[in-house]
Amino acid sequence: MSLYRDEGVVLRTQKLGEADRIVTILTRRSGRVRAAAKGIRKTKSRFGARLEPFTHVDLQLYERRSLDLITQAETLRPYGERLVFDYPRYTAGTAMLETAEKLTPIEKEPALRQFLLVIGGLRTLVEGGHDPRLVLDAYFLRSLAIAGYAPALEECARCGERTGRAFAIAAGGMVCGSCRPPGSASPAEATVGLMIALLRGDWERADGSEPRHRVECSGLVAAYLQWHLEHGIRSLKHVERERPGATIAQEREVPGERAALFHGTMPNTTNE
Repeated sequence: MSLYRDEGVVLRTQKLGEADRIVTILTRRSGRVRAAAKGIRKTKSRFGARLEPFTHVDLQLYERRSLDLITQAETLRPYGERLVFDYPRYTAGTAMLETAEKLTPIEKEPALRQFLLVIGGLRTLVEGGHDPRLVLDAYFLRSLAIAGYAPALEECARCGERTGRAFAIAAGGMVCGSCRPPGSASPAEATVGLMIALLRGDWERADGSEPRHRVECSGLVAAYLQWHLEHGIRSLKHVERERPGATIAQEREVPGERAALFHGTMPNTTNE
């Protein structure tokens, strides 16, 4: 048992006993870690708000057989302070954190690229330069790519032909007419182009896309993500989504149209 330091982003917290919490953190070096924070629910806790979801923190932890123990926490970037007042960005960020946890299923298995992606996604949401729906979809696509599940978008997922005509989730993305299974979706060419742009970080093309193609893209990306995770992302139901010409009431009835993440290159979070 020993002390160690790491930086991470807080994904989730849950109550432990009368005054403590279990804090789930995606860290730079150690991957996903669950650790106990003693006395954090007390009014005079020394941790304050430093261990709330969305917070990028520098930590000192004591390694134990069960839950590690957080002994120090210093805020590096309090992303939650900005996101909490913007519902579309807050809900998109919440979906990011939930996805990051589910894509790192093994505790303490290093996941540096997933860590950098989450930090980059939260930073992009806070900066506010792109539609949060686009930011979220970019995050989904790129986190899936890191996990080895990138959808085929420019050639048939089954035979490699470059004339994909349909999107088949179980087949791995776009498929040609010969390989197309029953029940495949037929997205617009511009929708597929938007997915490619988000995966590559081509924000000029993504920002110039039409709302109807963003809606179709969000639905396909959300369905593809949840199929690979083998369960749903609960926070997606709160993500705001848009359909051209629809009222808010009508919009909330449309299933599968989900919201949308972030910049072209993996961010360097050590020098911001």
